[in-house]
Amino acid sequence: MLVKNWMNKDFVTIKSDNSMQEAIRLLKEYHVELLPVVDNKKLVGVITDRDLKEASASDATSLDAHEVLYLISKIKVKEIMSKNPITVHSEFTIEETAQLLIDKNISGAPVVDDDGKVIGIISKTELFKVIISLTGVEAKRGIQFAFRVDDRPGSIKEVADIIRKHGGRMESILSTHKDVPEGFRKVFIRMYDIDRDKIKQLTDELRKASTLLYIVDHVENRREIFPF
Repeated sequence: MLVKNWMNKDFVTIKSDNSMQEAIRLLKEYHVELLPVVDNKKLVGVITDRDLKEASASDATSLDAHEVLYLISKIKVKEIMSKNPITVHSEFTIEETAQLLIDKNISGAPVVDDDGKVIGIISKTELFKVIISLTGVEAKRGIQFAFRVDDRPGSIKEVADIIRKHGGRMESILSTHKDVPEGFRKVFIRMYDIDRDKIKQLTDELRKASTLLYIVDHVENRREIFPF
């Protein structure tokens, strides 16, 4: 999954000589989390909602509404923008990008090509969309089963085959080693198109074959947690 396939291509930029007022307007109008600051086609900084809040916090507290408007109309973007911005190459993976945003404690970054030209924006919003797409939850259908299985070849296939045997179709399969003892892994399978009358039998078979952690049934809005 590459950034170029998920980035927001419908982005806007701002010039460093534009006013803080213009930056506020663009962030609100386009519902974006950051604005690349571009002068002569060159990226010179970024401005975010956090930059705007930090810039006005001390100066505006004792001012009335008209004075605040005057203040933000006079402050230039170049005075409050974050210089030397962190960028993401369009061929970075989504995973690398998510790790970068976490490590740098930023909400997003401009996406650049081989020439350093800004061609998009990647933010937490786009990363959330990736998660939604990968899990298949956007369709609001099906059932998610969570398991703890042995960390060995074939362990995921064993539980997946049980679901297939009952006519279920796979929407997504994800796994992680987080928060499990060594030698195990968690597996999350979303499936659909199974006869509702077979769900109890399926659940019983899955519990015999593995450690079933929980079931979330989005069709009937039902959740069941299994102690182990």
